[in-house]
Amino acid sequence: MASATNGSSAKEFYEDDKHLMKLCDFLRSSEGPPVREAIEMDKRVYYIKGEKLVNFMVEPKKGTKWPKELPKFRSRPDAIAVCKELCSQQFMHRSEKVAKGELEVSRVRDFDESAYFTWIYEGNKKYTHFMTTCLIIGFLCCTCFPIWPNFLKVFVWYMSVSLLIFVFFLVTLRALLFLFIWIIGYECWLLPNLFDESLGFCESFVPFISIERTKDGQLAYRIGVFVAFFSFCYWAVTQPSEFDGFVKGQGDFIKDLYAGTLLSDMSQKDKENIDKPKMPSLEDLLKKLDSEDEEEKELSEEEAAEALLNSLVEDEEDIEDDEE
Repeated sequence: MASATNGSSAKEFYEDDKHLMKLCDFLRSSEGPPVREAIEMDKRVYYIKGEKLVNFMVEPKKGTKWPKELPKFRSRPDAIAVCKELCSQQFMHRSEKVAKGELEVSRVRDFDESAYFTWIYEGNKKYTHFMTTCLIIGFLCCTCFPIWPNFLKVFVWYMSVSLLIFVFFLVTLRALLFLFIWIIGYECWLLPNLFDESLGFCESFVPFISIERTKDGQLAYRIGVFVAFFSFCYWAVTQPSEFDGFVKGQGDFIKDLYAGTLLSDMSQKDKENIDKPKMPSLEDLLKKLDSEDEEEKELSEEEAAEALLNSLVEDEEDIEDDEE
């Protein structure tokens, strides 16, 4: 292997499938060339342009830690030959762009520096298996939420409420920033790809901000929005009692949200004992027995009154019979 690194051709070294797989592990690692995400055949894939791949293999970016057991490429033809081998061994395949963030498999199989190539080889599966295990464990923990300690439940509640409020204020800030700048003729978005489902997690935060000139024909709409918005601002300033009440109501809402008083109308004792089995206490049993006794007593009094009424009716009928 040392001789391969020192003098022999990298092309000959990577003719071995094991060596080629090690090269793919390196190219797919964090030290490898940057790739982009796209959708191909309803599946999220990673692709790279052939020219960038060859450039990286011949001249890696500064700070790249090339594996010692893998020989470096000393010529561009050797790197292209290995890329062709990657395509023939189906570690990657050629693709064509059909739309933004969408690819389709190309009918042409040959390697070309001007074309795009999608990785088929997924690399080392250890990280994937680790994340799958964490996902399963997390799911099991969520299903066991009723038996969590109370401090963990409170922690999860505060985290959830904080995340909800953060997202709400972020969306509001993006909308207000867009509105202010759109009025003067530009479209400005803070984190424009934040809600783009076709992009990955990291790419959703790039770029941080985008500014473009608005299309023609929107002047009337911008004037209308300007008048409506500043009319609202004027009302908020001239009607402080109503607007202050609105602000105070929002503050009370957030306080109640953190306190957990908006979730239910149950008493605090019932909320604390929500996970305990609901069994009647001795006091509840005695109350139930007393209520049953009272019901029986009421029934007995009604029966006595009805019997007395019946006897009176019978006596009256006997007197009428005697008179006749």
